[in-house]
Amino acid sequence: MKKILFPTDFSDVSNNAFIYALKLAEMIHAEIITLHVYQMLQPKFADFSAYLYEVYEVTELSNFENYRDEVPVLRNIAEKNSLGHIKTSHVLVMGNFIHEIQNLTQEENIDFVVMGTKGATGLKETFLGTVTTKVMDDVKAIVFAIPAHCQYQPIKRILFVTQFKPNDFKAFKKVMELAHLFQAHIDCLYVQQHQHEAKNDFADDWKTIVEKQDVTLHTIVSNDVERIILNFIELNKINTIAMLVYHRNFFEKLFQISLSKKLAFHADVPILAIHE
Repeated sequence: MKKILFPTDFSDVSNNAFIYALKLAEMIHAEIITLHVYQMLQPKFADFSAYLYEVYEVTELSNFENYRDEVPVLRNIAEKNSLGHIKTSHVLVMGNFIHEIQNLTQEENIDFVVMGTKGATGLKETFLGTVTTKVMDDVKAIVFAIPAHCQYQPIKRILFVTQFKPNDFKAFKKVMELAHLFQAHIDCLYVQQHQHEAKNDFADDWKTIVEKQDVTLHTIVSNDVERIILNFIELNKINTIAMLVYHRNFFEKLFQISLSKKLAFHADVPILAIHE
């Protein structure tokens, strides 16, 4: 059985993302492991060590009580969406958020990490988009990032951002497998930055790969990559973006932070981040 890891801070945004985790689990016949990570309070006075045990006990108790109260909320979300049959287990652990996700992903052979890109303030941990982008970088599973204002809708049209190069084939194959499960159409978009850029010798290979598939290839010439992509999403009613998480590539140089991470802050559609 496939496994989905769902890191949560129990915020409204995380709870909203949980619906996507449930729907994905139903589609791919997966179980869900929820993960809540908390940290020890930082010392604010010199003789902190003398009170360390008491502070540890209070921290453990308060986090356990919060956890105990919030888990039924997730169960209610599942039942409300007629997905109470999805096998779900829960993990509460103290530690570093990214490190614990990495550990659990390896130990449990996680296939997908589903998480919101923003979270609540106040007593609950803030689950910022920067945390999600860190997970995109450091976790090898496919990361399904759900923006704060994204309301669930069936995945019927997927945008795959590519340069039509062989290095993208492996990721594209994963996208095609998901599209088949979702019965979704794929739009492959290459934003060519220079009108006189050298001919892409692999474009014909892509045409062969997608022949007789529910896939459309697009090439648009523009230096404003992000604007073109966001316009394409709106005009074509895209409800999921799939892309590689690039490191030190031309997107990185252009935006200082990779396009997949930047879109996580600006696009109100889910993002499937896939490693090379």
